[in-house]
Order: sequence, then structure tokens, then C-alpha cells
Amino acid sequence: MSAGSILRQRFNDYMVLRGLSANTQEAYILAVLGLARYYNQSPAKLSNDQIQAYLLYLIKDRCQAWSTLNVAFSAMRCFYTQVLKWDETRFHIPTRSRQKKRPRVLSIQETCRLLSVVTNPKHRTLLTTVYGAGLRVSEVVRLKPHHIESDRMLIRVEQAKGRVDRYTILQDRLLEELKIYWRLYRPGREWLFPGRDRSQPLSRATAQIIYNKARDKAGITRGRGIHTLRHAFATHMLEAGEDIDSIQRWMGHKSIVTTSGYLHVCKPRQRTAKSPMDELKLPPLLKQ
Repeated sequence: MSAGSILRQRFNDYMVLRGLSANTQEAYILAVLGLARYYNQSPAKLSNDQIQAYLLYLIKDRCQAWSTLNVAFSAMRCFYTQVLKWDETRFHIPTRSRQKKRPRVLSIQETCRLLSVVTNPKHRTLLTTVYGAGLRVSEVVRLKPHHIESDRMLIRVEQAKGRVDRYTILQDRLLEELKIYWRLYRPGREWLFPGRDRSQPLSRATAQIIYNKARDKAGITRGRGIHTLRHAFATHMLEAGEDIDSIQRWMGHKSIVTTSGYLHVCKPRQRTAKSPMDELKLPPLLKQ
């Protein structure tokens, strides 16, 4: 086994011991691999200045999104401080402050238009399930037929973000579409949405491509990816009057603060909100 393979195995073993999800493990490995390929040498032989120069390249030249950069920073910090055991004299990168961005949410009309243009039943059912149950893309592609508990009108989501199982809502309309999809495709017992190799789930990248094609076909410019449908689920539920605690449980948010962020983009609540000023019996400011 080469030195690079041994180092990669050490990194992977450490992340497994820490209990990081498979998605995080893959993202961290790819981040450090990108660094090694940039300099065409082992990351263990790089200096702190080279590491920082690479991160600056990602920020200035590649103009990568905050979330992508955050993965890179976290991966470097994990690899160099925990695997290679470098102290602050050998490795130091600034801590990135967290960006707070409001989700760009589709209206109900836009969501309907996006789903309506999808003619492939499998693709439409995939997108409808993301929207109807508020799922992450990593969750929808790993659904299995037995996760659809129609007798309880619930969908079981196993080993979601944070390696936590949860249940989310199964609506009548979504159940009907799932039944039609099942009759047409008979996906089998393993995966609800299998890939070309039916023993494997549909890839997250393919699911993103399906969403992007539907968005473009519908002529919608807002929303950067399939996660937009999950945002729409939360917002439309709030607009319909659903309580925020239920939405938090369905979406699998650890904190109610995350879910409450959707209140800021919930237009009907803004229009119908009642000001405490309405209760004050003040005389007119100016007498007529």
C-alpha cells in the first residue's frame, strides 16, 4: 500500500471512529484530495502557507459558495490537527464566521409549475416526495419501500443528518402518486428510487440534475438546487397554519431556531400579523 493510501485510510478510520456520516467522510476526503492535486504532492508535505494559499484560491479564483468553503476548512482542520497531529506552530487557518442567508422559496404556484412540467413518472415522484415530505436529497434517494408506512401516514427517514432516525408526514396526494409510481415501475424491495444499477440507490448528483432540468423547463430562476423544494415544504406548511414544532420534527432540525428562520419568508403571516398597536385605544394624533 502506498504512503498516500495509508494516509487516506488513517483519515477515513478517524472519521469512522468519530461517527461522521458517510456523506461527510466523502466530502472531507475529496476536499483534502483537491488540495493534494492542486500541488501535485502529498498533503503531509505541504506548509501552512501553501494550505492557506489553496483556500484563498478557492475563495478568490473559484468563487465557491460559503457551504462548500466551510467543508474545505473543516476538512483541513480535521485532517491536520486530528490525523497528522500538527500543532498551531505548523497549522493554523482562520475560523470562518457563519453566514446567515434566508432561503429563497418558491411560491405554491411556482412549485406546481415545476412539478407539472416533469413528464417522467419516476422523476416527478422523486421531486414530489422531496416537496411533500420535506426531505433532504440524501434522504430521498435512500428511501426504501418499507419506509412508506401508509397505514400510519408516515415516512420513516433512517440515519438522516446527525445519524438520527425520524418520521415525517405522508400526505394523501403524495401517497397516491407513490402508488401510481409503484404500479408503473415496480422498483423492488431494496430502493424506492433505484439507479441504473437497481442494486444501488439513485445518486444525489442525478437527483440534482433532475431538479435542475425541471426548474429550467418551468422557467424558474429562483432556488439553486433540489433543496429548494424542502424549503418550500416548510414555508408552505407555515403559511397553511401548521405549528412550527411539528414542522421542526418532520424536517429533522435539531433546533427550533433553524425552523423559525422560515417565518421570515412566510408572506401570508407577514400580511395578516396583528400589531400590538391595534389594541391601544389612542386618541387621534391630530384633532380634526
